[in-house]
Amino acid sequence: MHARRPRPHAPVAAGLLRAVLATLLAVVAAAGAAVATGPAASASTLAAAADDVTWTVRTASNDLGADRTSFTYGVDPGGSLDDALVVANHGEDPLTFAVYAADGYTTDSGQFDLLTPDVESVGVGAWLQAGTDSVTVEPGVSVEVPLTVTVPENATPGDYAGGVVTSLVQGDAAEGITVDRRLGIRVNLRVGGELRAVLAVEDLQVDYAGTANPGGTGDATVTYTIHNTGNAVLSAQQAVAVAGPFGSLRAEAGEVEAPPQLLPGERWTVSVPVDRVTPALRLDADVTIRPLLTDASGSTTALDPVRATGHTWAVPWTLLLIVALLVAAAVVVPRLVRRSRRKRSALEQLRTQQAVEQALRERGSADARAGD
Repeated sequence: MHARRPRPHAPVAAGLLRAVLATLLAVVAAAGAAVATGPAASASTLAAAADDVTWTVRTASNDLGADRTSFTYGVDPGGSLDDALVVANHGEDPLTFAVYAADGYTTDSGQFDLLTPDVESVGVGAWLQAGTDSVTVEPGVSVEVPLTVTVPENATPGDYAGGVVTSLVQGDAAEGITVDRRLGIRVNLRVGGELRAVLAVEDLQVDYAGTANPGGTGDATVTYTIHNTGNAVLSAQQAVAVAGPFGSLRAEAGEVEAPPQLLPGERWTVSVPVDRVTPALRLDADVTIRPLLTDASGSTTALDPVRATGHTWAVPWTLLLIVALLVAAAVVVPRLVRRSRRKRSALEQLRTQQAVEQALRERGSADARAGD
């Protein structure tokens, strides 16, 4: 399964130093990193997983909460709030970090990532400002960096996601490169107003691969795109089935993996195999998705399902060939039998006629001899 949302890119100016960017989503607990999803409580920390990373970042403990794994806000258009990021240096040398915010997006692999600094942000990355662009942290010291979120008056209601990042740029003399290590924390922002949780199923296609066995079944593949056309972060439950005319010979796909949390406007392409599908001439694919909306407390609500259908042809050629041969045999064999019977009858008549003629000739010859 792959996302179809184009990843942002920006031109790379000539002469820029080579950079190795390690950005993983996780709560910084060790050197490793894990992906966390969810528009609110299950957000994540962006962590560089290198062994030589000697600093950590966390949310500040204040009136907005303690021991938070992400920054989660609800702000009305024109509103603002203050918070803070805590940066701790566990190494032996002073470290100087760049601090900035960036918009988030879902990668082709379904992970949450942030735009690089050279790509313009228009949401969280533009509305969240750190109290400083750069901070120096002495060894064994923690520094609190003030954050301010200001939502424009004309901001569109709905969900936005991004992150606040600390970036440490260091040169690697041995490799002759510059390394940019980044640690950060996800920011989930819901702008007040009407919330529209809407998913659409688009570009539904059905492919069928049959079998030479006249009594066998084949395999179908149902491909479609889930499009978040609303303004809320959503995942979905999915169900796929393929059936013949009027719902006959229905084959279920079984359990279908849920897509990642999709930000408003994002798309995710799904390809679902359905086994043991009977080639019933015309196949109908039925896709049902039930949007899943997660609120700020982490509770998930299943919304009304969305359905879409697609069609394809599945012709049982081997079976049709056998049927055609049987029909042909049913038509041709009786004709051949009747022709054979007529031919035998004609031969019998000919033999009878020849026998009669032979008898008449023999009788004529006998009469002639008797007259003499």
